[in-house]
Amino acid sequence: QVQLVESGGGLVQAGGSLRLSCVASGRSSFSSYVVGWFRQARGKERDFVASIIWSTGTSDYADSVKGRFTISRDNAANTVYLQMNSLKPEDTAVYYCGGRLRRVSEYAYWGQGTQVTVSS
Repeated sequence: QVQLVESGGGLVQAGGSLRLSCVASGRSSFSSYVVGWFRQARGKERDFVASIIWSTGTSDYADSVKGRFTISRDNAANTVYLQMNSLKPEDTAVYYCGGRLRRVSEYAYWGQGTQVTVSS
């Protein structure tokens, strides 16, 4: 069973930075997987933030975070990072790490989430 554990959330002032981590376990290799970051603000639906194809490093971003957030992975540590810079109050949400096989479109594995709060 694939397990994903997020960490790194917290409270930061607008304009500040945070780095979220997602540690994956349960497979000997994640080369067939895509890992994504999603966020859910209070009272809203969960939205896509960024994703990375583990084997190639190819990334994709929501328009709202392009140029501010960077997704990356560390193969040796089985960890995917989300570097968040120039944070805005509207980035406040619970951030979730999700995983799926590259050949399917639906994310099957989810972490527990980590709270990010950006104060103005």
